[in-house]
Amino acid sequence: MHMPLLTAHNLHKTYRLKRTSVPVLRGVDLDIQPAECVTILGKSGSGKSTLLHLLAGLDAPDKSPKARITFDDKPLSSMRTGALDRYRNRSVGMVFQFYHLLPELNVLENAMLPAMMGANRLTLIRRLPELRERAADLLDRFGLSHRLRHRSNELSGGERQRVAIARALVNQPRLLLADEPTGNLDAVTGNAILDTLMELRREQQLTMVIVTHDAAMSARADRTLRITDGVIQAA
Repeated sequence: MHMPLLTAHNLHKTYRLKRTSVPVLRGVDLDIQPAECVTILGKSGSGKSTLLHLLAGLDAPDKSPKARITFDDKPLSSMRTGALDRYRNRSVGMVFQFYHLLPELNVLENAMLPAMMGANRLTLIRRLPELRERAADLLDRFGLSHRLRHRSNELSGGERQRVAIARALVNQPRLLLADEPTGNLDAVTGNAILDTLMELRREQQLTMVIVTHDAAMSARADRTLRITDGVIQAA
């Protein structure tokens, strides 16, 4: 077995509402191998989304000398702001439950956005045709080639979700973290999206951690885990 691409050790996360402490994660341990597909199940409020946010570096676990998240053997806690920004932009693709599409941009522009962030003007001008082609190809694979010039308010919920998935993949990340990526899709479309994700996984050696209630998605995963009482268990 290879060295894990992503590890989490002893993760705790507590939210504070006025004077009340609400513990969500109570010591999560997790190892994800390169190119592995892992699905995570759990009841609403069990901490699934919180865990994804920690793994993506969008939030930090409760401070503890034992808490640790590493990507490619590099601790996230040791990354300075710029390095953490690059990790979130280049190494990780994130699919949220809510689409977070920019209404002033069309579908193609929304999908291109992560690839355009952080690039200086000259580099962006030089790479623009390549980035446009890559985004358009992803959108085509997700069945949206006829929607490239449409804005998000002209799309169905399922179409917006597919744009969000394409956007998460446009930088060809090594790790995809997805929160209910087929939750807004009908069964036929959801299966087609799963087919495409598995193709991209094989082509790009993509590692995937997916929070889902979709039995069809869990059936395709290498492993299925469950969060119960703030800890990870085998499902």
